[in-house]
Amino acid sequence: MYLDRSVIKERSRQIIRDSNPRVLTASLIVVALSVVIGMLSGRLVGISNGDLLRYLQYVQEGNADAALRFLAAHSPSAGARLVDLMLTCVNAIVGLGFLIFLLNSLRATAPDMGNLLDGFNYWWKLLVMNFVCGIFIVLWSLLLVVPGIIAAYRYSMANYILINRPELGIMECIRESKRLTDGHKGELFMLDLSFLGWWLLCLIPVLGWILLVWVSPYRMLCVLQYYEQYSGFAAPAEAPRSVW
Repeated sequence: MYLDRSVIKERSRQIIRDSNPRVLTASLIVVALSVVIGMLSGRLVGISNGDLLRYLQYVQEGNADAALRFLAAHSPSAGARLVDLMLTCVNAIVGLGFLIFLLNSLRATAPDMGNLLDGFNYWWKLLVMNFVCGIFIVLWSLLLVVPGIIAAYRYSMANYILINRPELGIMECIRESKRLTDGHKGELFMLDLSFLGWWLLCLIPVLGWILLVWVSPYRMLCVLQYYEQYSGFAAPAEAPRSVW
């Protein structure tokens, strides 16, 4: 079934405009959290521009011993890496909660801000499933870039399936994503391509963070509509409700 991209985008914009509670408010919370976590991660495991230049200087001078000593002295501790990993997991889980909020907004089934925490109900499935999908994508990418991109779209519906059918196991969600995207990967790719200009603007420092508050839910609502059509849930249906 071919879906009119312009119609999908217009419906997404209408949902954002008419939503209650506001989609943009929820998006602001999620983006702000992501920015804060990104800054903390940079402090925990990042390296300053000055340190990077010093390391590159040692490398260019051929002073391997000094470069290795410098790298060892400035490498993050195991504790810092663990905290960074935990922050990354929290960010992913809240992102899943935002997806639940948007699904409820799309289906008009009583969305609320508590949905942002509902991702914790599926946290272990989410993390393991994304890890498995990541391995599959990396393995396909070892062949060529294109197979890796195709694989990314093949597994792109797994999170949507997880929140809509939580009774399914991890591999069942992955297999169902493969089934739903069969013959539709080109549509999803063209959808993402239509957002290319937005994503390029989002690379601008500070302004990009502001634009993400709009672009992120806009794009996610479009993909949700594709998922609704592929899965046969196009009509209003019961979506996950907040337990918080």
